[in-house]
Amino acid sequence: MASGSPLLICLMGPTASGKTDLAIELAQRLDCELVSVDSALVYRGLDIGSAKPDYPHHLVNIRDPAEIYSAADFVLDAERLVAEIIARGKTPLLVGGTMLYFKAFLEGLDEMPGAEQSIRAEIATQAALYGWSNIHNELAQVDPLSAARIHPNHSQRLSRALEVYRASGITMTEWQNKDRTDPRFVKFKTGAFDRYRVVQLAICPAERNILHQRIALRFELMMAAGLLEEVRSLWQRQDLNDKLPALRAVGYRQLWQHLDGECTLDEGINNALAATRQLAKRQLTWLRKWADLGWIYTDNAGKFAQKSLSEHVQLSPEEKPLDLALNYLTQAPL
Repeated sequence: MASGSPLLICLMGPTASGKTDLAIELAQRLDCELVSVDSALVYRGLDIGSAKPDYPHHLVNIRDPAEIYSAADFVLDAERLVAEIIARGKTPLLVGGTMLYFKAFLEGLDEMPGAEQSIRAEIATQAALYGWSNIHNELAQVDPLSAARIHPNHSQRLSRALEVYRASGITMTEWQNKDRTDPRFVKFKTGAFDRYRVVQLAICPAERNILHQRIALRFELMMAAGLLEEVRSLWQRQDLNDKLPALRAVGYRQLWQHLDGECTLDEGINNALAATRQLAKRQLTWLRKWADLGWIYTDNAGKFAQKSLSEHVQLSPEEKPLDLALNYLTQAPL
């Protein structure tokens, strides 16, 4: 992007990596407004299990769990918010771990979404548990024309049609019969890279075992804070089920299965921990392929652990992640 364009900060990282704390520090130091990039934080009632922050974030508590919120919805909301934040003379800081949302916003969605392995894996898991007829029924609710064209046993085509909808919030039928005047498509022609001076940062523990320890400790604290009761209150609602996007969030789905009598509480907790570790692994897989990303590695105490991958950044182990983040930002092109 040309010099003089507004600054946009993106802070990414796996779950339990400390990105929220760092984002708050940056916001206070640089007069930023935080925009959540998290597919669970958008939902009301998912508070404890999503580690909902107390510090103000945009795009938190904006949907009921019975509703669907897609990457396309995020792009439209983020476009509006970033423009409003800049107009107020502040810097937008997007923070979260939903990499599909970051990708859609930064790169745009001009064409039908390509293969998204994480979404495809979720659909395959759902089909293994409940059958492809369940997938066909879900597709029929959002895209009846595609469902009518695809036989319930044609797993590959069913998976692709539902994957497109989950990735973009736009059905395959709508993509194929694209109305270029529809603002959902017009908005997706260009990404944020084309309009803003984007600085991308990622925070992550230097060692995998540290991340796993943080995940286990955080889930233990969530359970002590009443996570099971929170899930129970959702489970008791007649309009919710564990196939909705909100209830597919890690922790919620596994405790929901316990409440359904499918497993003991201990099994539910162990399953939730395993699912959270798998989520972190998928997030890191995305990030390792991400271009122009400044890494901030931390130790068990959350302090700077080692030199960044960028050779020009020189810090001692006593420095905090905030110092490294500020260093990246000050060296970013104007």
